[in-house]
Amino acid sequence: MPISIGLVYLWFGSLKFFSGVSPAEQLAKNTITHLTAGLILPELSILLLAIWETGIGVLLIFNLWNRMALHLALVHILFTFSPFIFFSDLMWTDATLGLTLLGQYIVKNIIILCMLVVLLWKK
Repeated sequence: MPISIGLVYLWFGSLKFFSGVSPAEQLAKNTITHLTAGLILPELSILLLAIWETGIGVLLIFNLWNRMALHLALVHILFTFSPFIFFSDLMWTDATLGLTLLGQYIVKNIIILCMLVVLLWKK
């Protein structure tokens, strides 16, 4: 299971190294700007996020510092839900419980969150 999570992190993180490739790029920049009160420039924030995500991916794929990697992933995945607080208008459609594509992109992280909790519980 850690390898599959690591592959997702490596893939999604790698996309962020290339401007305009990740569908979450602008949302990630806006969220990090909001979380840091603008202290980290958007172009730097997306680079740091790409490094963080690919780093988690490599650690999990190669089973290196597994417990630390799982904790880093847990912190990351919890922050991915913050756009629901900061940018809720981008997450919901007019339909009851209807999610936009961005909202769906984030909600799928519940699966990863659950897997991380199980893996940390077992350690």
